[in-house]
Amino acid sequence: MRVLWVTGGSAALGLGVIGIVFPLLPTVPFLLLAAFCYARGSDRLHLWLIEHPRLGQPILDWQERGAISLRAKWMASASILAAFSISLILGVAPYVLAIQAVVLSLVSIFIWSRPSD
Repeated sequence: MRVLWVTGGSAALGLGVIGIVFPLLPTVPFLLLAAFCYARGSDRLHLWLIEHPRLGQPILDWQERGAISLRAKWMASASILAAFSISLILGVAPYVLAIQAVVLSLVSIFIWSRPSD
């Protein structure tokens, strides 16, 4: 079972690292998932991830205070706006746009309601 947790954590970590380069892919949720999986599969990998100088701080902020950095909030908002804009440009069906608008609005409310560091 530990192998599955480590594999899942590594996949999530990989997606999170890719998200650093591609802003439409969320980084922090994947890092949180990686930390969750590593905590169940490998104490060594979990400790490495939360102590990592670049990747660990967002995880610790979330675990300790449920906080999202101001920079991450702005990046998430830009990604949300870009995703909706792409849907508009592609001419997605109006009912899909409506669903997307509601979901993205709720996500934005959640993100901006969290404390910043």
